[in-house]
Amino acid sequence: MFEFIIRSVRTLLHPMHLDERQIEIFSEGAAFLSLMLLSVLVYYVARYIIHRTLFVFIHRSSWEYDDILIKNKVISRASYLVPSYVISTFAPNALPGFPKAFDFVQDSIEVYVIFVVMLILSGVISSIHDIYNTFEVSKSKPIKGLMQVIKIIMFIVGTLMIIATIVGRDLNTLLLGLGTLSAVLMLVFKDPILGFVGGIQLSQNDMVRIGDWITMPKYGADGEVLEITLTTVKVQNWDKTITTIPTYSMVTDYFQNWRGMQESGGRRIKRHIAIDMESVKFCTPEMLERFQKFHLVKNYLVAKEEEVKAYNTENKLDTSVLVNGRRQTNLGVFRAYMLEYLRNHPFIHQEMTLMVRQLQPTEKGLPMELYVFSNRQEWIAYENLQSDIFDHVLAVIPQFELRVFQNPTNSSISKLSDQLAQAR
Repeated sequence: MFEFIIRSVRTLLHPMHLDERQIEIFSEGAAFLSLMLLSVLVYYVARYIIHRTLFVFIHRSSWEYDDILIKNKVISRASYLVPSYVISTFAPNALPGFPKAFDFVQDSIEVYVIFVVMLILSGVISSIHDIYNTFEVSKSKPIKGLMQVIKIIMFIVGTLMIIATIVGRDLNTLLLGLGTLSAVLMLVFKDPILGFVGGIQLSQNDMVRIGDWITMPKYGADGEVLEITLTTVKVQNWDKTITTIPTYSMVTDYFQNWRGMQESGGRRIKRHIAIDMESVKFCTPEMLERFQKFHLVKNYLVAKEEEVKAYNTENKLDTSVLVNGRRQTNLGVFRAYMLEYLRNHPFIHQEMTLMVRQLQPTEKGLPMELYVFSNRQEWIAYENLQSDIFDHVLAVIPQFELRVFQNPTNSSISKLSDQLAQAR
């Protein structure tokens, strides 16, 4: 076919009295142009056949992994090799009189094939990563960083092969020549190298997984890990912003992973309320009688009162004096009430630490701390539970003749001024 094109063009150009060399250029140029058009036509035919046969078969297949190959364009990119095969096969017939041009075409085809193979291998690596992500182990052992390293190595080797083809040197000779640039390459790829090392440490030590809730104040990160790559860890904060953290920083800097809390089934509530110390006092018989009407502490009060009386009787103490012997206080009864309240709460984890304790008194009152774990871990439900508990605490404190401590407000000062004015 190409010989026919060359002869036909020669026949057409002879009457124009052109130079023989010019006729040769035009005739073989027309043949080569025909070859290029043929390669494009063959490419579209091959692509059409692939889409009408192989793609249809894959879509109908119940095996889900072959769909990943289509998504990453592995098969589509393989069809790019068809034109290169056509041109490489028929170029000698289209350019018989121009051996140097043929050599240039062959080198160009070789460069093109290397580039296409790199694209295909990139798609294969991406497909391997996507298939791996379908397994549960991918959440604890992400390999995206490793896949990126393999891609970088592949593209470096491919680029060196292209350069070696263009300059006409052997790849080994080119690599020896690049040895002197190793320091520059180390500087250029410093972050990927550090990220790769950091990624291996994160994975091997199981420090962070995709889906973990982490906080890292240095980078303003407080949210869920979306992605772990060669150079960065992507975190979606609770306000829906995205924070990117250098992978190596996850190894060298401090961060907090809340996975242990999530896996434990409980989320800690650790909050205190300040009690006015002037409201703390011994319980009178009238107070004890009234407190016994509180369902949660009725049994506690009866048992405790018997214990106190037994102790005072055994030690022959004069209980007519308040400082003698043991007595119950309104603060102690309140602590017992809150403990029973939490033990009977449906959303408090009963298998984890549960206590109501006093902290060191300060000029701001006596801190009474609730240290428990909620079995509701979801943020909104957790905050609602915490608010409900302390709503109850604030409302019930006056029932034990206790007062919450707070600094004087404008209304308190105005009320005191009115009282002083009336007293005068």
